[in-house]
Amino acid sequence: MTEKTFMAGFGGQGIISLGQLWVYCGMKEGLEVTFFPFYGAEKRGGIARASVIVSTEEIASPLVTAPDSAVVMNMDSLPLCEAILKEGGTLLVNSSLVKVDTKRTDARVIKVPCNEIAERLGDVKFANMVMMGALSKATGAVKLDKLEAVLKTFFSESKHKFIPMNMRAIEEGAKAVS
Repeated sequence: MTEKTFMAGFGGQGIISLGQLWVYCGMKEGLEVTFFPFYGAEKRGGIARASVIVSTEEIASPLVTAPDSAVVMNMDSLPLCEAILKEGGTLLVNSSLVKVDTKRTDARVIKVPCNEIAERLGDVKFANMVMMGALSKATGAVKLDKLEAVLKTFFSESKHKFIPMNMRAIEEGAKAVS
């Protein structure tokens, strides 16, 4: 099994954290992983992208040029993700911010209202974790059963109080995938 995923949004949406957590969980599950972030110099609002690969086999290159799945967290990222997603791939779209339909008719399109779900849980900052749950459910590539342990090492101790909310957001994201 090899799953190549491209994640895109704007700075402040947690795209880089999403990619890091995805591969950390993959490592905990014994998978081979790569993580290749790309982001603008702006603190918030610039572009944020991450290419990640999780695999049961050795990974030859960290480049993701034709992803199996793509995460679209904002409207500006849709054209890029549509263009590079491989034929028959899975496109996960944050339907809270992307209000148009994709032009791709050959892809499995999953719309997840990440911002709305996160706001209902108490904070829009958890939208990336909602998408992580949806990505796990849609691809099956990373199970996230070791995520709580990963979060304890990923976040400083002062942020451990947010771990239950992260876990809840992931559960809600998985539920949003039919």
